[in-house]
Amino acid sequence: MSGLRGAQPGLLGTGLAGRLRQVCRDAARGLSASGVGVSVMAEDGVHAMAAASDLVTERIEELQFTFGEGPCVDARTTGCPVLMSELTDEAMRRWPIYAPIVHDSGVRAVFAFPLQVGAARLGVLDVFRGRVGELSREELSRAFGFADRAVNALLDVQRAASAECDGLDDALEHHAELFQAQGMVMVQLGVSLAEAMVRMRAYAYTENRPLHDVAANIVARRQRFERDPPPDRAQQ
Repeated sequence: MSGLRGAQPGLLGTGLAGRLRQVCRDAARGLSASGVGVSVMAEDGVHAMAAASDLVTERIEELQFTFGEGPCVDARTTGCPVLMSELTDEAMRRWPIYAPIVHDSGVRAVFAFPLQVGAARLGVLDVFRGRVGELSREELSRAFGFADRAVNALLDVQRAASAECDGLDDALEHHAELFQAQGMVMVQLGVSLAEAMVRMRAYAYTENRPLHDVAANIVARRQRFERDPPPDRAQQ
């Protein structure tokens, strides 16, 4: 199972996006959370947000893709829940870019639950809270239940040969577009692929734009990265 590659809100087919948003909203209410997001990821680790309970949470979730760090990245990589009941020094060391920013946004605790079936990792459900504290045993049970609902929605879209799958072609195209943009920046700057992605992420954050928007503009040649000019020897 490959997951939904490069998917974005609106690219997932109206039915699936609506179901995932409803899961997020129900989870936010059921877990007394400030917001809940669901992310889907491909087997190669490329990921993009699928749905969120509200626009503020959507932005918080998106930042994980811009920075390449955060609870959903860790939960997806390890296949284990990430239960951070307080964004203290441990969280700041673990996510040195992401954690301070979401803390400034009012988030005080975050809990991430992998969405998986056997060895197949489909994504992560992230729960954000505006207060410090662990989830109770009952709340943990509820969180796993909401994660199961999200998994079922994703499996349905994998199986269905219906209009609900209409967004998958766009999602795959989006995934390829990111790598095409990365290659173009590599050539433009004369750097490695890894450095090209770092530059794209830095630009997306500085301009407060989603990474996929930056990639689309690069591929369409509306955005070009220029090499830094050599130092002026006369001034040295």
